Amino acid sequence: MKILKKNKWNIEENQVTPEVYFYNRRKFLSSTMLTISSAGLSLTGFPSFANSKDYPLSFKNNTKYKTERKITPEEINGKYNNFFEFGSHKEIWKKASKLKLRPWEIIIDGMVEKKISIDIDNLIKSMPLEERVYRHRCVEAWSMVVPWIGFEINHLINLAKPIGNPKFIQFESFLDPSVASGQKQYWYPWPYTESLTFQEAKNELSFIVIGAYGKKLVPQHGGPIRLAVPWKYGFKSIKSIKRITFSDKRSNTFWESLQPKEYGFWANVNPDFPHPRWSQSTERVLGSDKRVPTLIYNGYEEFVSNIYSGMKLSRKLFM
Repeated sequence: MKILKKNKWNIEENQVTPEVYFYNRRKFLSSTMLTISSAGLSLTGFPSFANSKDYPLSFKNNTKYKTERKITPEEINGKYNNFFEFGSHKEIWKKASKLKLRPWEIIIDGMVEKKISIDIDNLIKSMPLEERVYRHRCVEAWSMVVPWIGFEINHLINLAKPIGNPKFIQFESFLDPSVASGQKQYWYPWPYTESLTFQEAKNELSFIVIGAYGKKLVPQHGGPIRLAVPWKYGFKSIKSIKRITFSDKRSNTFWESLQPKEYGFWANVNPDFPHPRWSQSTERVLGSDKRVPTLIYNGYEEFVSNIYSGMKLSRKLFM
């Protein structure tokens, strides 16, 4: 007799994980992580971490930035991603799983005391890890809520020991067209780059992410290391970082170099400044059919508005 089993991730989008289950997940994780790792699987059925050293992550829970919205189930946002290196559609997780996450070296250079090349696992072990629940707002007017694991960029700045007066930090992603077929499209300015002002990077919200949902990042989420700046549109949160450069000059970022009138350098969330082709006043919440009002700075105004005090609140600042 042939028995058909329904995959665990085949659920309706409106089946949002109850909050009580999420906040008690560590008891479950601690008892099952070794079994799951030995089987080569992730909790959601996604491919496990390629060539990863599967030591358990140790982190504290930072509730300062908690949101009233529910955590987006991993089963949903794990299969709805923008990662143009692997294609322009949303369901790129299978293609992205080909990206080898270990070994992975990160270069820190530019206006620093000494150029650094560091293994991702050594970097992780040297940092005070914490979990933060952040809202994530895409420029395409959809949103999600993710429990990221990582550390403030301030800790990375201390590691880098900048010299002089750097005004920007540029982030550069990987470049490997043999794995990422989207990088064969020559009209894109690969590798993907993004940049923050030094003041933005030093803000307490600016977060280097190395995990989510209690474990290390899978490729489609930008593994093994990505950026999270929750008051900005999602394309600023670059994935799969390979190089971090301190500079006194601002370079063009990936989308800015392609469409500067639509995707600017600042890209701060503001419902009153529409994208040239659609409104930004509301957003579709992943896992739900409803639309909710978009908040200025994605709801983080109290933490970041001081960065832009004295600056003209023009479209350029928000797009």
